[in-house]
Amino acid sequence: MLLKVKDIENIMQLFAPSILKEDYDNVGLMVGDKDDEVTKILIALDCTMDVICEARDKGCNLILTHHPLLFVKPKVVTTDTLVGKKIIELIKNNINVYSSHTNLDSVKGGLNDIVTEILDFTSYKVIEASTIPGYDNGDNGIGRLVILEKPVLLLDLCENVKKTFEADFIRYVGMDNKLIKTIAIINGSGEDYFDESIKLGADCIITGDTKYHHVSDLKEENIALIDAGHFATEWKPLKIFGEKFKKRLIEDGYNNEVIFSQNTHDPYKVK
Repeated sequence: MLLKVKDIENIMQLFAPSILKEDYDNVGLMVGDKDDEVTKILIALDCTMDVICEARDKGCNLILTHHPLLFVKPKVVTTDTLVGKKIIELIKNNINVYSSHTNLDSVKGGLNDIVTEILDFTSYKVIEASTIPGYDNGDNGIGRLVILEKPVLLLDLCENVKKTFEADFIRYVGMDNKLIKTIAIINGSGEDYFDESIKLGADCIITGDTKYHHVSDLKEENIALIDAGHFATEWKPLKIFGEKFKKRLIEDGYNNEVIFSQNTHDPYKVK
């Protein structure tokens, strides 16, 4: 059965409806033709030039990313800008790009749930629940809050986070022997949800991409923090979602190959 770009759109809308995106976000088909027949699919965290070249070289004419290629509307599309170079390269090579971002984070069964569950937490609730009609049942929204039956040492929780996300390193705030009872989990950049997490009783926040002044304030408030990095807290969960996506294609009768990018890397290097 032929798979078209519009079929990918329909499948992704079932997984993560675009209506669930945050107001500032941009999701859906970034570049492409809905009537194009899909060959192979490349899954990546970001649509970098390396990822575009990888898609071209591997015969993939659809890239499925988490982070939107077009987060800010470009004023021009020329080779004078990085985003312009990417768009032109995509069009030259007939490569379509679909992005599912905060809608995939927040939806039930999406990245927030996956992150929480791979950390071995099975009982949790949403930090900022969606108010979108039809999705306002408390299962959808940004962030997950875990209330432990038995407190855990911060140092042990740090080791679990580092191992789970296969992170080269983590940064954390708090005394190693601090007993953690309530954990807020926000993959990627979660600083916008720190205040709400604390109001809900979180004494530890697990996220990525934190800034010095926010972290300094948390320390003064005696709130522990574990920052495993933006990349680490999203790439592994996205690959787990990718397996769900592959399974759905097969169930729907499509046999298109789905490839996980080998050129998706954390932009940071450590010594």
